[in-house]
Amino acid sequence: MTSPRDSALVRAARKQPVTHTPVWFMRQAGRSLPEYRAVREGVGMLESCRRPELVTEITLQPVRRHGVDAAIFFSDIVVPLAAVGVDLDIVAGVGPVVAEPFRTRADLDRLPELTPEHVPYITESVRLLVAELGATPLIGFAGAPFTLASYLVEGGPSKNHEHTKALMYGDPRLWHDLCARLAQVSGAFLDVQAAAGASAVQLFDSWVGALPRADYEEYVLPHSRTALAAVAGRDVPTIHFGVGTGELLPSMGSAGADVVGVDYRVSLTDALARLGGRYAVQGNLDPALLFAPWPALETKVRAIVEEGRAAPGHIFNLGHGVLPSTDPDVLTRVVELVHEVGAR
Repeated sequence: MTSPRDSALVRAARKQPVTHTPVWFMRQAGRSLPEYRAVREGVGMLESCRRPELVTEITLQPVRRHGVDAAIFFSDIVVPLAAVGVDLDIVAGVGPVVAEPFRTRADLDRLPELTPEHVPYITESVRLLVAELGATPLIGFAGAPFTLASYLVEGGPSKNHEHTKALMYGDPRLWHDLCARLAQVSGAFLDVQAAAGASAVQLFDSWVGALPRADYEEYVLPHSRTALAAVAGRDVPTIHFGVGTGELLPSMGSAGADVVGVDYRVSLTDALARLGGRYAVQGNLDPALLFAPWPALETKVRAIVEEGRAAPGHIFNLGHGVLPSTDPDVLTRVVELVHEVGAR
């Protein structure tokens, strides 16, 4: 391997032959690592995301420790919202909290278009990382319009999304206008990372599993498609991931994804049947299984790698993010096992 384009991750995403099943973990940049907690001590999350040297160090830590096949850019889905002037903070133990929730048409004026000039620290961070990573690919990411809208409308994390759904169903025109602006923000954020050298990008739609498929296709799909289309000219593979989205997988693929992320609630075998072999897949070990005895965990990892052999391309990952109390040594052991049993 001489460049990220030749890496197992990029090749798997493009449905090309690979020498081994590639593996990375969502939320691998930090979370469970003591070295992450050390460098983040006393520095708020938003501020951490704006310091290129710190972003570089945190992003590289799991690559060094675990030997994963890709780095995931250390940032947060609300960073571009803050960059365009939305008054928000990331509160420890809570998540993003928006000072004044978006509920009316007048609130759209608080959401201007994102340009590269809003996020120079992102461009600088990616450039530093690409120089350090060499042939290891960097995955950029952004939050999808539905999930960003939910944070803005609810004012923070929500279990039921009652304000979001009330707006979406009650004022569809305002909903679509809000999501159109968020699609621009998400797409531009992805494009900034791809332009600076990211080798792949992932669109996270953490909360969209709260919708049935017909409503997803009417209220969400057009905007996710716009966001992903922003990098269409960059020649980087795209990954589309959501939580609780087993019923939405074909629709999420049709948004323009090369790879469809599968959470842990659906087997890869079932996901492949629903996707009809049209996309590479990513996933999908339950993060909670990292706490199980090794024989049980090993059995599950082997089964997922085997299921993935039937896919046009398979990237091993968790079915959601690394839990903070995960033993890092277990993650390293999983990487080694995937590389061993996934060898071609």
